[in-house]
Amino acid sequence: MRFCRALFAASVVWCGCGAAGAQRLPGGVRPEHYSLTITPDLAKARFAGSETIDMALEKPANAIVLNAAEIEFGAVRAWGGRGGAGGGTNAGILRSAQNDKQEQTDDKQEQGNGKQEQRKDKLEQKKDEQEQEDNNAPGGGSSGVQTAVVTLDAEKEQATFTFAQPLPAGPVVLQIAYTGIMNDKLRGFYLSKTKLRSYGVTQFEATDARRAFPSFDEPALKATFDVTLVVDAGDTAFSNMEMVEDTPGPEPGKHTIRFATTPKMSTYLVAWLVGDFQCTKGKAEGVAIRACATPDKVELTQFAVEAAKWDLKYYDQYFGIHYPLSKLDMVAVPDFEAGAMENLGCITFRETEMLVDEKHGTVPAKKDVAQTVAHELAHQWFGDLVTPAWWNDLWLNEGFATWMESKAAAAWQPKWNFDQDAAADLDRTMGEDASSAGRAVRSRAETPAEIDEMFDDMAYGKAGAVIGMVENYVGEEVFRKGIQAYLAQHLYGNATAEDLWDTLARVSGLPVDRIMRSFIEQPGVPLLTFAARAQSGDYPVAESSFGDGRPGSANAGWVIPVCWKGGSCETVGGGPAAIRSVKFAGPTLFYANAGDKGYYRTAYSSPELAALVANAETGLTPPERIGLLGDRWALVRAGQGSVGEFLDLVLAVKQDPNPTVMESAMGRLELVQTQIASDADRERLDAVVRREFGDVYAGLGGASRHEGWEHADLRELVFEALGRANDPEVLAEAETLTSQLFSGQKVADPMLADAAVALATPQSDAPMYDKLMRVIGNAEDPDFKEAALHVLTRFQDPALVERTLEYALSGEVRTQDSWELLALLLERRETQDQAWTYITGHWAEVERKATANAETRIAEAAGAFCTVEKRGEVKAFFDVHPVGASARTLARTLESIDACVALRGRQEPELRRWLAAHGGR
Repeated sequence: MRFCRALFAASVVWCGCGAAGAQRLPGGVRPEHYSLTITPDLAKARFAGSETIDMALEKPANAIVLNAAEIEFGAVRAWGGRGGAGGGTNAGILRSAQNDKQEQTDDKQEQGNGKQEQRKDKLEQKKDEQEQEDNNAPGGGSSGVQTAVVTLDAEKEQATFTFAQPLPAGPVVLQIAYTGIMNDKLRGFYLSKTKLRSYGVTQFEATDARRAFPSFDEPALKATFDVTLVVDAGDTAFSNMEMVEDTPGPEPGKHTIRFATTPKMSTYLVAWLVGDFQCTKGKAEGVAIRACATPDKVELTQFAVEAAKWDLKYYDQYFGIHYPLSKLDMVAVPDFEAGAMENLGCITFRETEMLVDEKHGTVPAKKDVAQTVAHELAHQWFGDLVTPAWWNDLWLNEGFATWMESKAAAAWQPKWNFDQDAAADLDRTMGEDASSAGRAVRSRAETPAEIDEMFDDMAYGKAGAVIGMVENYVGEEVFRKGIQAYLAQHLYGNATAEDLWDTLARVSGLPVDRIMRSFIEQPGVPLLTFAARAQSGDYPVAESSFGDGRPGSANAGWVIPVCWKGGSCETVGGGPAAIRSVKFAGPTLFYANAGDKGYYRTAYSSPELAALVANAETGLTPPERIGLLGDRWALVRAGQGSVGEFLDLVLAVKQDPNPTVMESAMGRLELVQTQIASDADRERLDAVVRREFGDVYAGLGGASRHEGWEHADLRELVFEALGRANDPEVLAEAETLTSQLFSGQKVADPMLADAAVALATPQSDAPMYDKLMRVIGNAEDPDFKEAALHVLTRFQDPALVERTLEYALSGEVRTQDSWELLALLLERRETQDQAWTYITGHWAEVERKATANAETRIAEAAGAFCTVEKRGEVKAFFDVHPVGASARTLARTLESIDACVALRGRQEPELRRWLAAHGGR
């Protein structure tokens, strides 16, 4: 699953071991096959389900415990003996745990049989149905049918089926009739709505399959699935596999769609969708590809098809394993909380993560779609075919896909500078990881709340960065061979962290296991501090644990593969903190993180730092410049560097031709303006910005039909920075462009349109607000609509801020967007006090409407405050209104406020000294 960057939450719930552990299923049952028939009623937001589960019991049992939530049960019956799976035989049920390896091999072979196997399945299905009817009769099968007494435990999300007589060890069939609700929380089987109609959509990761069908909802309990949907005559349906039968009935106005049997997979990867979706088609590597959306947006699906065609070929070759199905569906969903979800063969997306105008869309928008598609397709192998045994190893899925998304997308579009994006993401992740309230990548996760909060920047960003660092250390081809060996060994099964890093260590012959264990099993970021070059030519280096807003602590025992620019790689650390010397035989410029691939911060002596700043544009690559900017700003925040030194570096890269480098510099410059500078200092700093960057903007020139996307992005970044610094000419240009845009005129420089509106709106009036609301209401392009929604949060008039706050909770804005509006208002210095008062005063409404991640997102946004007084208010409120039972979320929020207060206290005098030296007036 790919989360939008703004949705990353770094909090983790930690509860008592006894209560949390009790939420795991008791074991003793192994599901083999599910047969599901789902009949949704979209108008009433309910569905009926009929389910048969073939399973194997380790020993006789009077009760079976499985997962169920928001389910109402009808009749539940069970019998021992043959069921509906395995072509009418009980061979699938009788496979024991000792035969898993052979079963995985059999499954893999069965996936390659294609259409011939599908035709065979169809014939066997009819035979199965007849045998099922025989078994349903009293006395059918090897044991008589028993009816269960159903006991529900809502807190544990479990149902217990108790029988008068013990069910026999071995094959058992469980038959369940039930109904469920289609909720508004974007989880389970839920409703997604447009202006015209409702759609039925599923989102099961991590623990929400149980809301759609009673199941053994744990990733290690893999099974095969038959899905049948009974839907309205005008609707179509999608599921993991291809449709094999579409028949009228069983009643007028309905038709029944049956899908082929899936490979063996986890419950969270099952998917189905119902509605009038329309598709664009393609084909690659013998796989039929469809990219689908609501009818009004289907013209925006072609780019995703092209991306998928590339990715399928790339991954087939990279993994050495052919994509396991004959089809791949990608469906853009109007209401979807995550960025996308890797359901095997039926990937679901938030509209902004899949839909883009292939001809006229911006390169940044296309880059985002390319990466999201690459992320989810990587999961079809890494996560779907080989699945973590438990959620504490979620990083095996998400870290790998996060790393691979840039690798595959860059191979497709090498001119789009994905390596620079990866460097910026690495820096952001290390910023999150420096918190003392952070967690290890591999952390305890037992309850649904704990599991949900595993989906954070540690599982995605840090794990992906560590994987990239290891690949850089061992070499691309050696790493690929290790990945291929890992997948081949665990195909259609489950794996653990040890399985991955032990395989990579064996294949490479290098201490990959020690490296990965040290980064995955403990939180935090290493700091390598290099002293001045000794007479011997060596550089003394000390290792410590870097902290954001606190001094570095003693070495925590990382084994760090350090690669010198222009030199080789060697491992550093692994024991108690010590000063040692490293040899450096590279060029004169000393930089200890070649390519910005390492997951560590660096600090240099004054001579080396001065040389790096002076030669940043000529001696460092763009990713290395991003890494240097990130390290220097992190040291400023930690009190180990001065804001003046950082601003010197910003000015050294002001002519950089790469927008990602400039964004890294300008983003931190904005933080200096908002988090360090007083009002008086802000005016002086603005004067320096206008002086230093005015000529840069003039040198970029105006819009040109033939200019590259990088040049256009760069112009927009500098334009916006000057606007924030109150450059009168830029602000006047922003007003003109905004007036042209909202009056329907042709915009003189369309690449500046977004920045112009963002600059013009803060002081705009109600008529401008109303115009923007009409734009939002009429917008068809999802990416444009999201951008327009974000502009709403720029208005600063209290009456208009109030309107935006009310709008966010009105139900008129999509659920996934409403919480982002609240969070952005809470994060902006100009609106945060008013937003805090409103949100806390309407908290009951927030809780009632919130999705799983919404409250956490709002709590984290409160970390943007920067005063001791507000810290007290935030703590007092969330002590009374805990978010997701997570003390860690509150701890991170409070630490963020503390860090900002400390940053201002330490660096404000340094800023004044720098401004005096640089003529800030």
